[in-house]
Amino acid sequence: MIQDPALRWAVATVFGLCVVAFVVAMAGSRRRRIDVVGQALHVVMAAAMAVMAWPGGAKLPTTPPMVFFLGAAAWFLVLALGPAGAGHRVVNAYHSVMMAAMAWMYALMDGHLLPGRPTHHVDSMPGMPDVQAATAREGGPAWLAAVNWAVTTGFALASVAWAARYATRRHRDSTDCADRRSVIAGQAMMAAGMAVMFGVTL
Repeated sequence: MIQDPALRWAVATVFGLCVVAFVVAMAGSRRRRIDVVGQALHVVMAAAMAVMAWPGGAKLPTTPPMVFFLGAAAWFLVLALGPAGAGHRVVNAYHSVMMAAMAWMYALMDGHLLPGRPTHHVDSMPGMPDVQAATAREGGPAWLAAVNWAVTTGFALASVAWAARYATRRHRDSTDCADRRSVIAGQAMMAAGMAVMFGVTL
């Protein structure tokens, strides 16, 4: 999906590091199983995004993973609406949006699911990034580009927020859990990678 080889490798590496960060957090986690499930969903998402960065990733089926990530978004939404603290609600709502954005990416790649976008298959346009064919520059509706701009900007800001949170955590004493810091680092990298992936659709 990403045409520039250097950027493709960089993004794939970032998502690979995300996988490592969340696996490390899962291995050292002493929290509830529900938290481990959330981390596992992020592992799947990071792995899927790493695959999506490569041209072959655009040729894989889009409907099953799209349904999967819509289910993941619903999972986090239920947690956000559940009896949790305010901070947990905000974080779980963010995770729900992220999973929904992942489903949105698959919908863009599908070529048939979104109303008003071009009906030709993106593979018929050699040399063009697959998701770019869904934007206004390929004759699609302006609202697609607007949504992608909003998502790109949102994840760019989220990456800065998570990075700042990680920097703050690092300056705390040793009682701050290492697995929690690993999760925060993973979230910062995940948001940055998502911003790049949606940025190439603009």
